[in-house]
Amino acid sequence: MAAVKELLRSEEDGTLSFGDYTLQSKTKLDNFEFEGDIYKVKTFSEITKLEKNGMFVYESVPGSSVERFKETDTGVMFEVTAPEDVQFTLELEPESEYEVWINDKSSGKMRTNLSGKLSVSIELSAEESAQIKVVKC
Repeated sequence: MAAVKELLRSEEDGTLSFGDYTLQSKTKLDNFEFEGDIYKVKTFSEITKLEKNGMFVYESVPGSSVERFKETDTGVMFEVTAPEDVQFTLELEPESEYEVWINDKSSGKMRTNLSGKLSVSIELSAEESAQIKVVKC
């Protein structure tokens, strides 16, 4: 999967794609309207961050590219690509349990903290991608 050169785009299937980890300096795009919400992305080689209506949604270290990002009432699904191992953090429901799936294999159940943050680390080789699904238990 290649970096998202537009920084943030809507897909025909009703999902979002965002992030360009190939950038050497921090670049942002804000006021992107999608399904009645306003999104903002900041991205470069060190970090990728997505906000919705001014609230935290996704962050990765180092930077990543995310395709087909879809939030539902029961979780989040997306495909992530990064130049190396990556840690991403999602904003979900506070103090709730979620099962994390990476490439259709369960990585176990995790609880969000008081603010609803859930952090996951995955091993990736350069330009390798992983299918992520986080489902509320």
